[in-house]
Amino acid sequence: MEALIPVINKLQDVFNTVGADIIQLPQIAVVGTQSSGKSSVLESLVGRDLLPRGTGIVTRRPLILQLVNVDPEDRRKSSEENEPNAWKNERLYKGVDGEEWGKFLHTKNKVYTDFDEIRQEIENETERISGNNKGISDEPIHLKIFSPHVVNLTLVDLPGITKVPVGDQPKDIELQIRELILKYISNPNCIILAVTAANTDMATSEALKVAREVDTDGRRTLAVVTKLDLMDAGTDAMDVLMGRVIPVKLGLIGVVNRSQLDINNKKCVADSIRDEYAFLQKKYPSLANRNGTKYLARTLNRLLMHHIRDCLPELKTRINVLAAQYQSLLGSYGEPVDDKSSTLLQLITKFATEYCNTIEGTAKYIETTELCGGARICYIFHETFGRTLESVDPLGGLTTIDVLTAIRNATGPRPALFVPEVSFELLVKRQVKRLEEPSLRCVELVHEEMQRIIQHCSNYSTQRHLFSDDVFTGKRELLRFPKLHDAIVEVVTSLLRKRLPVTNEMVHNLVAIELAYINTKHPDFADACGVMNNNIEEQRRNRMRELPSAVPRDKSLKGPGGQSVWPTEQPSAEGDGSKMAGGAQGEQEGGTGTWRGMLKKGEESQGEDRNKQQSSVPASPQRGHAVNLLDVPVPVARKLSAREQRDCEVIERLIKSYFLIVRKNIQDSVPKAVMHFLVNHVKDSLQSELVGQLYKPALLDDLLTESEDMAQRRNEAADMLKALQRASQVIAEIRETHLW
Repeated sequence: MEALIPVINKLQDVFNTVGADIIQLPQIAVVGTQSSGKSSVLESLVGRDLLPRGTGIVTRRPLILQLVNVDPEDRRKSSEENEPNAWKNERLYKGVDGEEWGKFLHTKNKVYTDFDEIRQEIENETERISGNNKGISDEPIHLKIFSPHVVNLTLVDLPGITKVPVGDQPKDIELQIRELILKYISNPNCIILAVTAANTDMATSEALKVAREVDTDGRRTLAVVTKLDLMDAGTDAMDVLMGRVIPVKLGLIGVVNRSQLDINNKKCVADSIRDEYAFLQKKYPSLANRNGTKYLARTLNRLLMHHIRDCLPELKTRINVLAAQYQSLLGSYGEPVDDKSSTLLQLITKFATEYCNTIEGTAKYIETTELCGGARICYIFHETFGRTLESVDPLGGLTTIDVLTAIRNATGPRPALFVPEVSFELLVKRQVKRLEEPSLRCVELVHEEMQRIIQHCSNYSTQRHLFSDDVFTGKRELLRFPKLHDAIVEVVTSLLRKRLPVTNEMVHNLVAIELAYINTKHPDFADACGVMNNNIEEQRRNRMRELPSAVPRDKSLKGPGGQSVWPTEQPSAEGDGSKMAGGAQGEQEGGTGTWRGMLKKGEESQGEDRNKQQSSVPASPQRGHAVNLLDVPVPVARKLSAREQRDCEVIERLIKSYFLIVRKNIQDSVPKAVMHFLVNHVKDSLQSELVGQLYKPALLDDLLTESEDMAQRRNEAADMLKALQRASQVIAEIRETHLW
């Protein structure tokens, strides 16, 4: 059991060399209010005056104090610190003159046999980091004391808890000290030594209060009551020491410190311990054997040994796990580059392969948080672009008056017997042109995604789990060489930039091709026209059936001069509904014929429409006066005649039918053009472009210059790995029998 504490001391030395606190080693932290006697307790344990003393805040940096018991016969024998069995007897120093000596970590191999020099060095080191203004620092001072009069212990002396800033102390000094104390005692492997003065009420003990915050069940808290000799006359600490006031699981131990007068008179610690024993025998005879500095030292030694025994298996596992993790981390930083030419070619090839694999969906590590690469391009084609095209209204921006005006303009000065073909072509081209903008936007979105793939590949070219707590860290080989990374990004960006105008031109041509020739012989369009012919004829029959029963079915209404006139004054709701139903049906069902002949089957109705228009002219004088139609625009709100409604309806249905055909073609051809001219071209020429632009002897040294912090991080990881491997060796040297 005695061998366990030196093992922990050795582990602390190992990890202190790399300045790391990733391993929570077992230790004892001394906590108490300012001037409660913490430093005096430590000096009593050491048996020598070695700590700065005075009023106010004296301890301003954590002091990690390692007490090592040495055999007086072996104290002058030499031994290497790294000797495998050195921990057995702690013969760590060469030719030390004197029975007791100390050594600081920051002074390397310098040995102090004068304890006044040790005190002065603590003060100097404190002022070097914390300054002269009573400020504090969380950077610890490491001191190791070798003596045949001490027990093996590892203690941490922390600044005393204070409430009010003094001198030049910052206003938040209380918070700073509290956070510093919690940093140490929050370690589950730390035993808390809560120091409280006996001349204060235990219920107001700040040390016990802070200890309970992190150790709620009190399993690792030991209370020390100091200044038993300074209690008011007529009072004693019997109830406190018996645990009747505040019970502490690890117990309460009372001690008597030297007064400031004793310190000024150079009273030695040995004499102070004798006086303490006499005081306890006189005031607390029944408790004298369970209190005092010597009992405290033995108790702390026993608690620490048992605590180390309990923590050692978990500590060994933790060190082995961290060693494996840092081995992986060191590998992720890569080795220093020897063959620059080969390394550059490998990095270029790896990036190009990863870029293509990301597009193809065969990358080694697939993103799970969002779509990327080829999957996002597919989403753009079939979801974003597809929905955008489907949302384009075939007749959007086209009113009935626009259609009617286009028909009239296409007829010129002559009245038309049929719907002009030119009006259909003009209007349908206007609608098809609207498909160009979403098509070009599709190209832009794919181009942006190709840009995003660059960053994705450079960040996650090869990924691995480095830490057991599910931290997913990427081995960023390209980021190891920032100039190479920037050069690759520039080359790929330039390649994408060159392909963008070519792809846009092709997509523009796809729309222009559709505008260049309106193919009214398209099979789908011819079928739609045949269905519309049948619907128009059926609508004419329906209107005939709806005529008043007083009029013979074979005769139409007679106007002046015996000419037939269509009943346009009262169009029925049922007729309008049948038109709409016929229009919907015409878009879905098949048929035969072309749209130019759709009116030939209704010659009778056409003649009657012309007679109707002629008969409507005499009725206009009753509006009051003649109107110059050249000066007055066609009124939007006027009621259209039956023929005008029919002509507009025919044109609108034809536009819609042909627009859907073109939209289907564009929806199919644009993704194909983007894939051929942009995506596949970049995939096929990426590696050759990178090699041609970057694989040049003149650029090797510049491109393969590591980032400034990469070498530093590699060295830090290597040092930490060596420390962990050394710690693993130290623990492996312990025999199983030492644990029990």
